[in-house]
Amino acid sequence: MSTASGDPTTGSADFSAAPLADAFSPDEWESSQNPATEEPLTEASGAAEAQPASQEPVSEAAATSQPGAAAGGAAAPVPALRPTRGRYRGTGGGYQLDLRVDVDSVPGGPKVLRKVSGDFFSTSGGTTAYFGSFVVHAPSVSWSATRVVIKGIGSYTWQAGYPIVQVTIPRRRTNQPPGAATVQFLRPPNQPGATYVCPYVSPYFRTVEWEQDSVTGAVPFLSYNTGSLPQPPNSPARILTVPRAFAEAGIELQVSGTANVIANNQNGWTNTELHAAMQTNFSLWRNAPQWKVWLLVASAYEGMAGVRGIMFDAADAFQRQGCAVFYDLIKGSDAESQRAQLRTYVHELGHAFNLLHSWQKNLAQPPAPLGGNNGLADLSWMNYPQNYQPLNGNGGAAAYWGAFPFQFTDNEQIHLRHGFYKNVVMGANAFSVGAAEIEPELFDEPLADQSGLRLDLRADKNGFAFGEPVVVELKLETTDLRGVSTHNHLHPDDELVNIAIRQPSGRTVLYRPLLRRCVDQDQTVRLDTSRPALYSSAYIGYGHDGHYFQQPGTYQLRASYVASDGSRIVSPVLRLNVRHPVSQTDVQLAELMMGEEQGKILALRGSDSPSLQSGNDALQEIIERHGTHPFAVYARLAKGLNFEHEFKSISPDKAELTVRPPDPKSGIEQLSQVVKVSEQGKGVDNLTLNLATRRLARAYARQGDLEEANTTLDRLVRHFGAKKFKPYVVDAVRDQVETTKARLTAEFGDG
Repeated sequence: MSTASGDPTTGSADFSAAPLADAFSPDEWESSQNPATEEPLTEASGAAEAQPASQEPVSEAAATSQPGAAAGGAAAPVPALRPTRGRYRGTGGGYQLDLRVDVDSVPGGPKVLRKVSGDFFSTSGGTTAYFGSFVVHAPSVSWSATRVVIKGIGSYTWQAGYPIVQVTIPRRRTNQPPGAATVQFLRPPNQPGATYVCPYVSPYFRTVEWEQDSVTGAVPFLSYNTGSLPQPPNSPARILTVPRAFAEAGIELQVSGTANVIANNQNGWTNTELHAAMQTNFSLWRNAPQWKVWLLVASAYEGMAGVRGIMFDAADAFQRQGCAVFYDLIKGSDAESQRAQLRTYVHELGHAFNLLHSWQKNLAQPPAPLGGNNGLADLSWMNYPQNYQPLNGNGGAAAYWGAFPFQFTDNEQIHLRHGFYKNVVMGANAFSVGAAEIEPELFDEPLADQSGLRLDLRADKNGFAFGEPVVVELKLETTDLRGVSTHNHLHPDDELVNIAIRQPSGRTVLYRPLLRRCVDQDQTVRLDTSRPALYSSAYIGYGHDGHYFQQPGTYQLRASYVASDGSRIVSPVLRLNVRHPVSQTDVQLAELMMGEEQGKILALRGSDSPSLQSGNDALQEIIERHGTHPFAVYARLAKGLNFEHEFKSISPDKAELTVRPPDPKSGIEQLSQVVKVSEQGKGVDNLTLNLATRRLARAYARQGDLEEANTTLDRLVRHFGAKKFKPYVVDAVRDQVETTKARLTAEFGDG
């Protein structure tokens, strides 16, 4: 809803100045809008002209418009006439209207979606504020040799008094300046409201400034010839850059200045470092909705293999302004590598436009329909090649590339061109908003399940104290003794698992991770009698919607896993109880744990970011004043993981990379307490204990004490063996320990 008063679709009674429509009676208006009239609107009749603000895109080189079949009878296409599609802008009565017309095409141009949409902004003095948006989904279109008339009922973000939209655009030859669009709002039966005269602005529906930085040694992607490798026969071979890929969807991606080269560290980039880097180095960044986006070509992602990119700006009130791609995983000058780079860049920038993965669109609000096979059959930039599963035939990466036309789907293009302003512009509505509020039946039991897989969601304890970080364990196992192949992305941050949370109030929300990893690399595993299950542990107490467990009471949780073949595996319901605080100390500790900054630090596993300093201070207060309280183990975990690891930050001028070296002594001090308490069953869950122990061993190795590092790892194996875990779990831990020992010896040994 808007924050401005009034209704920009009404007539002069609601405007400080009389709109153009008031100069006409209803009968005169009908006459003036007759598409059969031969005289085009001119400046004398109130349609001001404007030169185009930007050049035509490459695909619009042809001079003949092709409107196609039009409702109510269409005239034959007129040679050498400009297409009317594109963006127009006009003002009146204290409002600015940005209009998008999408009813005709040119050969080789973007697909016609046959829609009209617009955004209203209220203007007062020197300020402009967003008011609301509308879209006409199914307009009637009438063509003549001199004009096009588009009419239909709009869908609005507010209750419009005059909901019918009529747009009249004079048709001009290619050697003439484009005509202005006259927009009339009406209400039944045919009563005119406000009128706006909108000069032509651009052939693109939206324009975004794109700032790209890269680290030293990373070569940013330039272009890919789609004919270099097999592709669909109906998809023309062409040279695609990232801006050209978006231009084919009708979006202008303007490169902002030159690409900046910043210092790099070969150890890779963590979530916290990327978050801090954007705040420091995105020169166009500010806390406001704006058509500007930042992409960092980083070296590698630290913490998980297979992450090619990440849209990491999903943590505050102004999201979707920054993303990163990881050069070490996608680099290469051969055609296959160049193709992968193009897809990764477009995919991550697509998230910045608020496009979800192909299999997640039903989790948006309002829910969007999934494509075939639960979305995995989509031939889209937003699908993963290895996840592609058509309804008929073989799937996988080879099948995807053989059929992919290097385009967004029609529904994605509708969003990019005609989505309501706040749902698309960077820095406005949060990613996938309002996917936080979901329908509980989205995770209902399937009517039939022949997937051969079962998903379980459980907690390591029966209840949580108010303010205690909520951590859950996910288990995926096979029910087919013959074995089942699927992917091993079981953590919700990888976006192939979703967790719904029904809060004590009855509201059902979706856990949405603070930072979203795009693990678009095939990691198929075989679950059979030798390895019947996969496990993952996830902290879900805080995400990009804030704290999810903000009140005492009983919560109901349910998880959904998207398998490699498109199956959706739903877990049984897990009930968690968050206990009421019983003392003033409990209340104080809950307040120290549940600040926004503390939630971010716990989700990020520690951070040195200056913007999170007060959160770090609160966690330090817990350690110093309440060191024996159960909450202290979580504060020590975040602090210890952060101490054990270096932290990279970039100077505002992008010239200097500052690396805060690891502090193994402080890391050992904190993590040893976490491990000790957890081994006694009073700390973190076993999967988190595994992580903490391996990081403690690395801290010892950094200090030159490989013997103590190995002793620490051996104790981890004994712990799992003594707890009577299943043999394959103990074997997996033992293999992981041996791999860690070898890595530490290679990195910190004497040679």
